[in-house]
Amino acid sequence: MKLEDLKIKIFADGADIKSMKEEYHKGIVKGFTTNPTLMRKAGVADYVSFLNELVHEIPDLPLSFEVFSDDFPTMEREALKLSGLGSNVVVKIPISNTKGESSADLIHRLSEQGVSLNVTAVLTIRQVKEAISALVPGKRNYVSVFAGRIADTGINPIPVMAEATDICHQKAGTEVLWASCREVLNIVQAQEAGVDIITVTYDILRKLPLLGKDNEVLSLETVRMFYSDAQSLGYTII
Repeated sequence: MKLEDLKIKIFADGADIKSMKEEYHKGIVKGFTTNPTLMRKAGVADYVSFLNELVHEIPDLPLSFEVFSDDFPTMEREALKLSGLGSNVVVKIPISNTKGESSADLIHRLSEQGVSLNVTAVLTIRQVKEAISALVPGKRNYVSVFAGRIADTGINPIPVMAEATDICHQKAGTEVLWASCREVLNIVQAQEAGVDIITVTYDILRKLPLLGKDNEVLSLETVRMFYSDAQSLGYTII
């Protein structure tokens, strides 16, 4: 499979504005996601200023912004404020709070108010069904299933993602999103499973030109890299 064969939508996942703007202008990615952990790593100091800049710089692609609070009334107020930043904003709501209490009622209230939602931190089919039951049909919504984290537990995520896709497609306007992508292969796997969207880090985006590359050529390039690095070290064995 080559890059031009990809039909799945690729969303960039990160919080570095420079990288986000660069990917936007390349025209490959079809949306952007971020989260508090990524923003902490990127050193984002002012969340609202960061979001306003993104809405200004990327006005015509979906931007997923996450609420920060843990109690549902505050989450709801945050979600409404985030949604008001731009028509392309999709609000990320975790499937539960830190106490394990379901966010389903909040998701339903926000969905009824016309807020586009990205239900996040989903790892089980039970949670997928819970999210889908809460969403109102017709509005742009995503259910983010963390396939990479599922794989981290030793479970093959592909059957889970295929089933999640079938469930999500029963609710008009809702797409399933393969989250926590670990490698370029995951993009191919997600497309083969029928997934609508995959979030990809900037490190993996930089590897996209490798998609479909001749492995004989890649082998030779690898040998040359090892040789060049060995020469630069100045070591001797004999």
